[in-house]
Parts: sequence; structure tokens; C-alpha cells
Amino acid sequence: MFNSFKHRLPQVSIFHSSSSQPSIKALALLRNSLSSSYPSDKPASPPLEFSLEVVESPPTTDQLRTILSYFPSAAVSPAHALLSAHPSAPSVEERPTTLGGIVQLAQENPQAVKWPIVVDWDSGKAAIGDIESVRGILEHLRKKRDGEIKEDEVDQPKGWFT
Repeated sequence: MFNSFKHRLPQVSIFHSSSSQPSIKALALLRNSLSSSYPSDKPASPPLEFSLEVVESPPTTDQLRTILSYFPSAAVSPAHALLSAHPSAPSVEERPTTLGGIVQLAQENPQAVKWPIVVDWDSGKAAIGDIESVRGILEHLRKKRDGEIKEDEVDQPKGWFT
């Protein structure tokens, strides 16, 4: 009867490549934050609570569209945000310009993508190829846990009391 009042865990996904050192480090960081005190320098702190989804394939076109919407600047091209400088990646002139083209390239040549892609779907936060940004996502979750910030507007029903 009261299932709708249960606290739902934040949903975090990592689009992971086991051949990418940053992705391996990010996955370890995410898993450690779930099983050990967080932050680790405060042993009395509990672990974070979130649902972790590990996806060993690139995001879909729709997922990429959502992920890119979490970044403040729409002026950044998707190719610049998502594609790596790996020697096997296409040159700037040859890079795909559409999200579908980026997804296809990622499926054909995973080394052409910046890994990991970590997304906190509930808070609208994402990190692409950057461990420090993953730490930022975890810190945001910690602040929510510790009551330092209130629930994000995205988590709240809209229009009920207007």
C-alpha cells in the first residue's frame, strides 16, 4: 500500500571499457564507495547508497542525447566531448558529426571513445573520460546523503502545488 513512499536509490550507470585504465579506476572507485566508508578518509562515514549499473557497451543515441544535455554548454560538439585522441580514432575532419555516427564508431572502434562515461540519471550529472568528474558525482551523492544539499528539483514532482 505504501510502496510509493519508499526511498528510491539514485541510479548511476557506468558505460565501461575494460581496456581503458580510467574506466577501470572509475569502476573501482564507484564500487568502493558502495562497500566502504565514503569518503574513505572518514572511517565513521557509511558507504554511499545508489544502484550501480555497469554497461560494457557504448550508450545508445537516446542515452547520449540525455547525457550531453547534462553538460552546461551546448556549444561543445558531441564528437569533441565523446571521442578520444587515440591513434585509432578518426582525425578531426573524419569524425562523425551525429550521435548515431558516434554510437556506430564506438561499436566498431571502442578505443575511439573517452571512457568511462558515468551518469547519475537522477541528479542529471555525467562524467566523460575523467576520474575527477566521477569523484564530483560521488561527492554530490555524499552531500545529498549527509543533508548538505536538498533533493534536486529533478527528483521532485513538478506542478503539484502550483
